[in-house]
Amino acid sequence: MTATQVETKQFQAETRKVLDIVINSLYTERDIFVRELVSNAADALEKFRHQSLIEKIEFDSHVPLEITINGDDKNHTLTISDTGIGMTREELETNLGTIAHSGSQHFFEQLAEAAKKDVNLIGQFGVGFYSVFMAAKNVRVQTRSWDGSEGWEWSSDGGGSYTIGPCPGLHRGTRIIIELKDDAHTYASKFTIERIIQQYSTFVPFPVIVEGKKVNTVQAIWSRSKSEITEEEYNEFYKFIGNAVDEPLYRFHFSADAPLSINALLYVPKENFEVLGMGRMQPGVNLYCQKVLIDQHSENILPEWLRFLKGAVDSEDLPLNISRQSLQDNALVIKLRKVLTKRVIKFFAEEAERDADKYRDFWKIFGIFIKEGMTSDFEHRADLAKLLRFESSASEPGVMISLDEYVDRMKEGQDKIYFINGPSRAAVEYGPYVEMFKKRGIEIFYTLDPIDDFVLNHLGEYNGKKLVSADRADLTLPESTEPSADTATDEQQVEPLSDAVATSLCRWMKEVLGERIQEVKASDRLVDSPAMIVNVDGFMTSSMERILKASGQTEAFGIGSKKDMEVNTSSNLIKRLAALRESDADFARDLVEQLYDNAMIQAGLLVDPMVMVRRNYRILERAADASSPTN
Repeated sequence: MTATQVETKQFQAETRKVLDIVINSLYTERDIFVRELVSNAADALEKFRHQSLIEKIEFDSHVPLEITINGDDKNHTLTISDTGIGMTREELETNLGTIAHSGSQHFFEQLAEAAKKDVNLIGQFGVGFYSVFMAAKNVRVQTRSWDGSEGWEWSSDGGGSYTIGPCPGLHRGTRIIIELKDDAHTYASKFTIERIIQQYSTFVPFPVIVEGKKVNTVQAIWSRSKSEITEEEYNEFYKFIGNAVDEPLYRFHFSADAPLSINALLYVPKENFEVLGMGRMQPGVNLYCQKVLIDQHSENILPEWLRFLKGAVDSEDLPLNISRQSLQDNALVIKLRKVLTKRVIKFFAEEAERDADKYRDFWKIFGIFIKEGMTSDFEHRADLAKLLRFESSASEPGVMISLDEYVDRMKEGQDKIYFINGPSRAAVEYGPYVEMFKKRGIEIFYTLDPIDDFVLNHLGEYNGKKLVSADRADLTLPESTEPSADTATDEQQVEPLSDAVATSLCRWMKEVLGERIQEVKASDRLVDSPAMIVNVDGFMTSSMERILKASGQTEAFGIGSKKDMEVNTSSNLIKRLAALRESDADFARDLVEQLYDNAMIQAGLLVDPMVMVRRNYRILERAADASSPTN
C-alpha cells in the first residue's frame, strides 16, 4: 500500500467527543474492550451465516467461522480476527469514521451526563469499538467483505484523525491489530485473554481460539430445546455456572417469545450457604444478550429474595448500553424481572403439587428466602403465600402443610386461620394458647420461626380468611359442632369463681402488677392453665416483640404497654389465690407475681431471672413449712 493510496481523514467533531468520553470516563473496566471486540466479531460471523443462507457465496466459502486471538509479548500487540461478513471501504469509513450521524447535541449531552453518573447509553450509537483506545496506542483494522471486493485497512491512534487505504491479500472477515499502551501490556498475555473470554464470552456461539487453543468449551445450552439436552449436560452446566460439585435440587428451563424473548436456565442448589455461616449470598444468575455476558451476578433481573438461584438468563430484546454493564431501558428490565419472578413462583408451586415430599425438603433449606419475599415483595405476596409451609396441630411432627390444606380442613363456621409462635412444637402444644383449640377441635398453625409472625401479619389474609395469632386479646373461637376429643378434661371441669369474686380478684391482681399489665380479666379460653399473657395490639405478637426487643426497636412500637393477663377462674390455683388474698396478702402477692412471670415465659417473653428466683425460694420455703410434720 503506497502513501498515495492512503487517505488521511479527520474524525467528525462528534466522533472526537465520543472518543474522549469513552476513553477517559465512560468505561470503568479496561477488560471490557476485549468483550466488545469479541462480541462485534461474533455479530459479524452471525451476519455472514445469515447471508449464506440467503444466497450462495463462492468467495472464501471454505474458511471456517471462528474468532482467533493472538498476543505478542515482545512487540506488545494483540490481534483479534474473525472470518465474518467483513466490510467494504464505505462500510469501514461509515462504521469507524463517523458516529451519531444526526450530529445531535442532545446525544452528547446524554453521553456526558451518563459518564458522570456511570450510567451508560444504549449501544445503538455504535461506540463499543472505541473502547479499544483505553488500552491501545494505535489500532489497525484490516477487513475484506464477503462479496469478494478489495480489502481495506483503517488505522488511528484515537486522536483527531484516521487513515484508510487498500490492503491486498486478505481473506474474508476482519482483523484488528492493537498496539498496546505501556500500562496495558498484560493484554498481550494469553492468560489474561483467556480469563476475560471465560468471564464474559464463554457462550459466544462460535469458536474463540486463543494462541491455537479453543477456550469457550461450554455450550449455552439454555438456547437449545429441552428435548435435545441430556441430564448429564444439564448437570455439567450447573456445575460450571454454579461453581458446584454436586447435582442441583431443582432445575427450571424456561423459554418465551412474548412479552419478551427469554431463554432461562435456573437451578436450585442443595445447600443454603447463608445458614452455614458463610455470609449473605451474591445473586447467582447471570444476564446475557445473544450469549454475551451483560451483567454477572445480576441484581436487576430477579428480586433479592431469589438470590439462592444459580443459572443464566438470555434475552435478545434487551437493548445493550454502551459498556454492556447496565441496561438503560428500565421498563424492559422491570418487565423481564416480573415475567421471570412469576414463572419461578409458578414453577415452585407446580413442583410442590407434583412431589410434596421433595418440596418440603426444599422448604426446609430455602423456605427462609420465600419468607423474606413475603415481607419485602408486595407485588408477588399473594402468589408466594401458596408456597408457605408450617406445622400444625393436625399434622405429624416435622410435617409441614400449606395454607390451602388448612383452608380445606376448616371447621364449619370458621372464618379465620389461626397460628401461634413458639420455640418448638412441644413448647407450643403444652402452652396455654392452644388449650381451647384442642378442646374445640380447631386446627392451628405452629409457627416455630420468629420471622413467621411477621410473614403472616404481612399477608394479613388468605383466600378471604383473616390470619389471626392465638395470643391476641380479642380472640373468639367458633363453637365446636363435634364432641370434645379431650373427655378427661371435660370430666375434670369444676365450677368457676362467681362473677363478683372473679371481678374483685382481677382488679386486685391488676393493682399488684401495676403498669406491666393493661388489664387482668377472666378468660373464656383457658382450660387447664391458670393464666396467660395476651396482646391487645392485634398486629404485635409475642414473637414479633422478641425480635423488636433484640433489635432495639421497643420504644418505637410501645412494647410493654399493651398486654392483658387472662386468668382461668376454674383453676384450683386461682381459687386458692382468691382465698389466700384475704388470709395472707403478702404471700398472695408473691403468687400473683409468679403467675405473671410464668405466663410471660410461656409467651416467650423475658423476665428478670434474679427477682423470680428469689421469689421462688420464698414460695418453696412456704410450701416446705406447710408440709412439715411439725405443722
